[in-house]
Amino acid sequence: MSTAKLTLAVLQTVFAVCRFEPYEPIPAWSLQGFFAITRTADELSIVCPQANVPLEIRKTGVEGDWRCFKVEGSLDFALTGVLLAIAAPLAEAGISIFAISTYKTDYVLVKQHALEQAIQTLAQAGHRVIEEADHEAS
Repeated sequence: MSTAKLTLAVLQTVFAVCRFEPYEPIPAWSLQGFFAITRTADELSIVCPQANVPLEIRKTGVEGDWRCFKVEGSLDFALTGVLLAIAAPLAEAGISIFAISTYKTDYVLVKQHALEQAIQTLAQAGHRVIEEADHEAS
């Protein structure tokens, strides 16, 4: 499936990736809008709108200025190579990613400064890139 041609919607929100100690509670401010939470034995990671992150938190343990591509449509669990179809051309262009998968689809974040290059790279790889309003970010 690595040659799959996908439709990718660019979400308008700027996101932050926040890191906390694994035992810390999930902050209420992170639970608004699009968010993803992962807790492991090593850390608690939260992806959420950057605007939700309090200023005092932004100073430590936060990597901000991420933009998000949403893979449009539902993806079957048997489908393979979806992330590869996105990650490979971006890697070749020197653009790093942060990926989030849900039950229904995949999301790929790139840094804001690389967004235009990422859009061009993905389009050149044969993907369709569209703009999307954030009210449909789920």
